Amino acid sequence: MPQRPRIAMVLGDPAGIGPELIARLLADPVAAQARILLIADREEWRRGMAVAGVSLSLPEVERPDFQGTEQGPRLYHWNLDDKPAYPRGEASAAGGRYCLGTLQVALTLAQAGQADAILFGPLNKSSMHAAGMGHNDELHWFAEKLGYGGPFCEFNVLDGLWTSRVTSHVAIQEVPALITPARVRDAIDLIDHALRRSGVATPRIAVCGLNPHNGDNGAFGREEIDVIGPAVAEAQSRGVAAQGPFPADTIFLKVQGGPDQRQFDAIVTMYHDQGQIGIKLMGFSRGVTVQGGLPVPITTPAHGTAFDITQQGRANPGATLQAFHLACQMGARRLADARAA
Repeated sequence: MPQRPRIAMVLGDPAGIGPELIARLLADPVAAQARILLIADREEWRRGMAVAGVSLSLPEVERPDFQGTEQGPRLYHWNLDDKPAYPRGEASAAGGRYCLGTLQVALTLAQAGQADAILFGPLNKSSMHAAGMGHNDELHWFAEKLGYGGPFCEFNVLDGLWTSRVTSHVAIQEVPALITPARVRDAIDLIDHALRRSGVATPRIAVCGLNPHNGDNGAFGREEIDVIGPAVAEAQSRGVAAQGPFPADTIFLKVQGGPDQRQFDAIVTMYHDQGQIGIKLMGFSRGVTVQGGLPVPITTPAHGTAFDITQQGRANPGATLQAFHLACQMGARRLADARAA
């Protein structure tokens, strides 16, 4: 029987719905699919359980490792030295420091080869910036902490459909200059590799254009002709099953329905909202974000901290369960590869 992957898990921002969602996840029988170490302040964990209406007894471990997790999840108690009272339902530097601190423990375990994947509850970028995170987003922070200098990209996954983007958290006015052959190529290769790691033998990848109507043969811009199209052709020459560019306003019509009905397994978009709007409309409560390209699989629900409903016991755990399922899949593959090396 294959060994269960080891997943380092953190609550996310204590001001949001993350603690409640992680409590619901660990109370679900699906949690038995992995060996889990929860890195959390015990008081925040207890609060999360109370909000979720569940009661779990997680034995505590004295140091962050997976000893004993064969028998069930374990808790490594981590808190800030000044033990702040986290404001609920709002961004704060204290919440950001807590997120970064617990995530750092998880990343250290992954770097040491002790964790096969990481799952985190929703974060708040304003909180982390207030806490001193100097990057636009957590993905770039992860890459720095892992010492990773290769290409990476945020993926969004919904019911087996993956999306990635050539540019992400940048102003729209900066996007055209960032659409280069190398960046388009890297985005295609990253999602092709990630899908293969998740079990798709030959991923079918659609690539979006940048301009309205795909540029209409150069009438509204030439990026499709000069940059995107050649990058797709180059990927095809290497055996990648990529097609495009396709007009962004119709590409999501080709991926409606279940996996057997879709024409593609993945869509590469040129900028953040080009893909995010489509995939969130298709299933906001089930979407997963994968920190793609990094040395360790890292997943999280694609929605945010939902400050407006925190502490109310109303958070939908669907996306968190999907994020856990994907972390198990990718973590198991990473574990198997490590053992075969």
